[in-house]
Amino acid sequence: MKTTLEQWRMFKAVVEHGGYAQAADAIHKSQSTISYGVHKLQEQLGIVLLEVEGRKAVLTEHGKVMLQRANQLLEQAENMDKAADVLRQGVEPIVRLALDMIFPYERLFSLLQDFSSHFPDTRVELTEFVMNGGNDMLERGEIDLLVTPIMPAGMKGKLIHRERFVPVSSPAHPLQQQQHLRLEDLTEHRQIVMRDSSRHRRDSGWLGAHQRWTVSHTYTSLNIVLRGLGYAWLPMSWISTELDQGHLRALPMREDYSRYEDLFLVEAAAGGSGPATRYLAKLLGNCSEHMHPDQSTTE
Repeated sequence: MKTTLEQWRMFKAVVEHGGYAQAADAIHKSQSTISYGVHKLQEQLGIVLLEVEGRKAVLTEHGKVMLQRANQLLEQAENMDKAADVLRQGVEPIVRLALDMIFPYERLFSLLQDFSSHFPDTRVELTEFVMNGGNDMLERGEIDLLVTPIMPAGMKGKLIHRERFVPVSSPAHPLQQQQHLRLEDLTEHRQIVMRDSSRHRRDSGWLGAHQRWTVSHTYTSLNIVLRGLGYAWLPMSWISTELDQGHLRALPMREDYSRYEDLFLVEAAAGGSGPATRYLAKLLGNCSEHMHPDQSTTE
């Protein structure tokens, strides 16, 4: 590099404060030091950055371009110092979160925005899974936080969300032409089920239908059902808008065959997590405030 950060800092100070003497007072350097530093900077670059008009230093066209670059450079350098301070204080550079896909995404986006405002220099690695997939990641030591419907053996977790699944189809599906359906009536029609993303796979919510399509993402299941190609139990947090708009209908069952899935928050290093991980865990844990205290923990 031909130039230094200090030269760019002096150049910026001259521009911001309108002259060499003013810059010297602002950044606590002698006027001669600043004058020499900016002169040397221009000499090294081979372009004129400043012209003196009367008692004021004025940017040239080249100077305007380079000032914009200098501002970016100095800001990046300042951010590096801040990041180092954060790391020195013990804040993790990254938090790894594994989340079951049925967790409400609007709530997730809201809490991630909160997290970002408190830990702007900590990256979040989010992995989405179905059923047991996150437990495998926890076992391999690949994550810091886990939101799972299946508590890992020997671990403690907090119940943070309960999701309702409703049997639905498109309005034009043949099942909608019947009344007082029983579970056995559904077996003659194609069911869309979710595949477990774990190594130890099992399908979620399968009733033993003669026809079934197995998918690995809830959005895929939703779109197949919207096109009238089958029925499925889908989470209410994903389909409330489609139900309100009439794009989906609950199956006309004889009884309420809704099912419920609980999601638990598990910390991989409970008691030994860093401040960023603890804060994200706190935000996720706050999702359970509406639940009864007796349902808040399990082992």
